[in-house]
Amino acid sequence: MTADVVQSLFAWLPFAVPLWVVRLFSTVVVIALAWVVARLAVQLFGRRIAQWFRRPSLTRTVLRGLRVTVYLFALLIIMGVWGLRISDIGLSVAVFSAVVGVVVAPIVGSFISGVFLLADQPYEIGDMIELADRNERGFVEDITLRHTKIFTLDNTFLVIPNGSMRERDVVNYSAEDQRMRLSLDVLVTYESDIDEARKLIARAARQVDNVIEGGPDIRVGAARYPAAPTVYINNYADHGVLLTLRYWITEPYKLLTARSKVQTNLWTMLDDADVEIAYPHAHLYFDDTSGAMQVSMTDDERPDESRSIDTAGDGHSADDFE
Repeated sequence: MTADVVQSLFAWLPFAVPLWVVRLFSTVVVIALAWVVARLAVQLFGRRIAQWFRRPSLTRTVLRGLRVTVYLFALLIIMGVWGLRISDIGLSVAVFSAVVGVVVAPIVGSFISGVFLLADQPYEIGDMIELADRNERGFVEDITLRHTKIFTLDNTFLVIPNGSMRERDVVNYSAEDQRMRLSLDVLVTYESDIDEARKLIARAARQVDNVIEGGPDIRVGAARYPAAPTVYINNYADHGVLLTLRYWITEPYKLLTARSKVQTNLWTMLDDADVEIAYPHAHLYFDDTSGAMQVSMTDDERPDESRSIDTAGDGHSADDFE
């Protein structure tokens, strides 16, 4: 019936228009209108949806669903233009089962995983995360019902299906509090001034820009930790005293840069300090109480007794003087 209505719109023309031309023109018009309506719907309801959900991932998902609804409605109109009905498009039970088992099942699984990801909120768009199994860090660029797009620190994109993301160990560096604590182990010799070493290490950390110098204790769960850089005596090791520096940084985006600046400052301060970095070494002492070492020689290694020995050092052997 829709095809008849569309064809009647061209009845006023003085010449006959082929039916396929009418249908093609109508299809183009419906697609264009669907595109315009989808854009208008996003502009009209986008801000309200964002204020309602307050999460970028859910907002994008709802807006995508709104666009899909408009395009599906346009698809139904186009099917009517071409004289198609939903009941006319059918597959046998065997073919449909094969399609579901081979194609649809993984897609449905990804969609279900996407729903769980949006509900559990392990990460959000803009968060910095790390894939523990790949040792890869990056920022979450987009979350859909099918996949998660990550913009890595190496300026590359990772598109990972949500089914795979739910099975991975994901470290979120910016979920609740962007402040992050780092540690640095420094091994100094037993002859060093330990108190001075602890002060120098803490001062080296405080001189870095994005290191928190002090303030109220930072709460992590039920525990509270000092905000200022703190140096602890970790262990009395074989080659020296192991000192551990713990310091907080304001943002987790430049971890290696912050660690490098702390170590650079420390290396500069050690020039004029009574502190020496320890390294693995060993001293061997031999005296009268060390015991005796037995040395044996095989017959092949013994010197030739029949060979003359130059005892005078003038090129003549001992036999020459007999």
